[in-house]
Amino acid sequence: MAPSRRRVTSGGTLVLDSQGLSLFVGRDRTVMAAVASARRRGANVVVSGVTLLEAHRVEVKQAHWEYVLSQLDVLPMSVTWFREAKDLLAAAGLHGHKYAVDAMVAITALNQPGPVVMLTSDVDDMSRLCGPRIILYAL
Repeated sequence: MAPSRRRVTSGGTLVLDSQGLSLFVGRDRTVMAAVASARRRGANVVVSGVTLLEAHRVEVKQAHWEYVLSQLDVLPMSVTWFREAKDLLAAAGLHGHKYAVDAMVAITALNQPGPVVMLTSDVDDMSRLCGPRIILYAL
């Protein structure tokens, strides 16, 4: 996992996108290490509620899925965040369902206490949506 920006040493928030959540569910060593590191430095580990549906796989046992979710702060979308996501898409010149979930994940990240780190498989789009405020790590 290569950082696109600086290293975080204390506090803040770690955000998992859909791929990050999927890899966490699958016990990927890199993601597990990132989550453990975030916890050691006192960071919150969060996932947008919209990401749950995108990342859910029927082959994952429900008990494991529930255990994973119990380890994360799952944040629901509010009407305010929806409006912010809509404006974010417009500002980035993006539109449509292809970018809708990315925008909601980006807004979730942008509304967290910093520094904020996001584990993402889509650095290009997340860079456009989040700008320099979010530290992106490519999965």
